[in-house]
Amino acid sequence: MKKYNIISYIMISAFITALVSCDGSNKSDHEEEVEVLPDDIVELRDDQIVLANIETGTIAFRSLSGTLKASGMVTSAPQNMAMVCMPMGGFVKSTAFMPGNAVSKGQTLAVIENQEFIDMQQNYLEAKSKFEYAEAEFHRQEELYRNEVSSEKSMQQVTSEYRNLKAQVKALEQKLSLIGINPAGLHEDDISSSVALVSPISGYIKAVNVNLGKFVAPSDVLFEIVNSDRLFLELTLFEKDANKVSAGQKISFFINNETEQHEAVIYQTGKSVNADKTYNVYANIRGVCKNVLPGMYVNALIEAPGNTVPALPSDAVVSFDDRYYIFVFDRNKEEDGKPFTEYRMVEVKKGIDDEGYTEVILPEGFDLKTAKIVIKGAYNLLSAKKNAGEMAC
Repeated sequence: MKKYNIISYIMISAFITALVSCDGSNKSDHEEEVEVLPDDIVELRDDQIVLANIETGTIAFRSLSGTLKASGMVTSAPQNMAMVCMPMGGFVKSTAFMPGNAVSKGQTLAVIENQEFIDMQQNYLEAKSKFEYAEAEFHRQEELYRNEVSSEKSMQQVTSEYRNLKAQVKALEQKLSLIGINPAGLHEDDISSSVALVSPISGYIKAVNVNLGKFVAPSDVLFEIVNSDRLFLELTLFEKDANKVSAGQKISFFINNETEQHEAVIYQTGKSVNADKTYNVYANIRGVCKNVLPGMYVNALIEAPGNTVPALPSDAVVSFDDRYYIFVFDRNKEEDGKPFTEYRMVEVKKGIDDEGYTEVILPEGFDLKTAKIVIKGAYNLLSAKKNAGEMAC
């Protein structure tokens, strides 16, 4: 709620004093009758209304959007993260990278040395040579068999040998490709005991788990690489807010204790509720945020979709004893030849606040069309109501 400044406080104090002051010289010896007003009624004279700056208006329907608070982490899509291993293991012959270094897809990260690499290349070249001879023999026997010069048995033996060698060559080609050797360019003079371990993606090196001479097993993660060009947020909301978010909503988020605001857009919401009754939301980060990195903790504000709801200027809704009220014009009357106006205090429930307006949830049976609501001076009426016991003269 808004606080009064000093001038407003003085005016309100004077206003209340004017309400409670009584001229002792006008009292008679017997006590005057005092009108007892209902608990929800406040009455003011015309001059008091001017002093209290009272203005009335109507309830309007406005499209208000609120915000939801959420927290979560910055993360990267699975296809933008890589754990680099050496499928056959070996000894680290060389490496030149440190955590934080940028790498490109296909760039050499380390050179791994293993005796088995030599054996695999040798086996491949031998199998390939045998296959080439078997392939030529297969075509010769096929021609002879077609001309009924060769027997069916000979044809079957040659065909079996040809197919076995073909399968063997294909299998060895796949093994060589797995460790990073291109079989198409492999020749007898190119056999090497070392293989270059290359980066599968472009990005930044997050972790380096190698050093020169270290033996690495096939299951060891040697490098961790992250591509930070396309990051997203994984946010956690409470179950009760699950129906308030949807794809396309905008998000403002902050990292660490920084004041710089970043933006994201929800692209997907969770399809189930977690065991701890929370709900996950995923959003793409918009623009380039150089200081946003995977693993960072974020605080986020999700813009809730706008709904057309009954709304009043925020100053029209007052708080008293942890409840919310508005004042409604009740009637004009006259006492001792003086005109008075009565205002009724109506309890409401408060909804979202947006751009100086507040959603009000009205009691059942409230007439929206005819009701005149106090939109200015509601706090002055509340002050008068609090001092109602001192007003009678």
